Amino acid sequence: MLWLFTGCFLVFGMVVVGGITRLTGSGLSITEWKVISGSIPPLNDAQWNEAFEKYKQIPQYKQQNAHFTISDFKFIYFWEFIHRLFGRLIGVVFLLGLIYFLWRKAITKEVLPKLLFMFALGGIQGFLGWYMVSSGLTENVRVSHIRLAIHLTFAFITFGYIFWVALTLLIDRKASNGNELAQFRNAAKVLLGLLTVQIIYGAFVAGSKAGMIYNTWPKMYDDWVPEAIGYSFQKDGISSLLNNLASVQFIHRGLAYIVTLFSLIFAFKIFKQPNLHPAQKSATYILLIGVFSQVILGIFTLLFNVPIVLGVLHQVFAFFLFATLIYLIHRLRFE
Repeated sequence: MLWLFTGCFLVFGMVVVGGITRLTGSGLSITEWKVISGSIPPLNDAQWNEAFEKYKQIPQYKQQNAHFTISDFKFIYFWEFIHRLFGRLIGVVFLLGLIYFLWRKAITKEVLPKLLFMFALGGIQGFLGWYMVSSGLTENVRVSHIRLAIHLTFAFITFGYIFWVALTLLIDRKASNGNELAQFRNAAKVLLGLLTVQIIYGAFVAGSKAGMIYNTWPKMYDDWVPEAIGYSFQKDGISSLLNNLASVQFIHRGLAYIVTLFSLIFAFKIFKQPNLHPAQKSATYILLIGVFSQVILGIFTLLFNVPIVLGVLHQVFAFFLFATLIYLIHRLRFE
């Protein structure tokens, strides 16, 4: 179980570093995907110059970063390298752990397919990472925000699956009040779905730089609903809900209000249950703290024009909320 929880922590670390990579514009600094040899960074001036020359060939450098010196390049290379290194480390930790526990015959037939599925999820995530990066190497100065959302969402899904299996191995007995709280378990699943959509739109906001406009709250400048949203919808239809900056930010804000209201109603109703287990109550309190902290962080991140520290913290709390909801759903089934 410690092995799986370590994997959860590493996935969390990779998401945090990924957020820093995105906010520092570092994601396109490494223009090649070399699974083995890419685990070693440039070691001398000649290798650094070679890597820099490759970066100079992509649109991001030509259109946005032509002023970069080799020192500037090393800074963005560092964050992308660390991000990819985390991915490799996760793979190594899972593979070595799997081999070790198979050798010790500590893995049951029921658990083995789940562990193999985790390993497959990691491989798919690696492919999605390169699929995302490749979108910014030929025509664009940044990666596709759609591909970024897919990559980030899959990281959350991978974490969620590992976390759930680890919790199940840790707590394998059904909750004594499980039948009584079935409706709340289902409600928590709906809330998890809403939060996931919110996270996806957070990735849209981040990837498209939609957080750099309408840096006011509660209104978006002088309007509750900017006219740009209607104009864009008339011109581009449904696709504007994914690509128009005003629309993306508006939906992200709206989902935040919905998640907050849903969480308050959920907590109010579940606290009225007479046989609530202390762990279930604690998980609900943690959920409320997380939701309000995330809302406050989101507002200040927007008002201060997405500084790196607040941007990373905002993503960290999204991860924290996601984990809390999985834990809560698990506690409503197990105790």
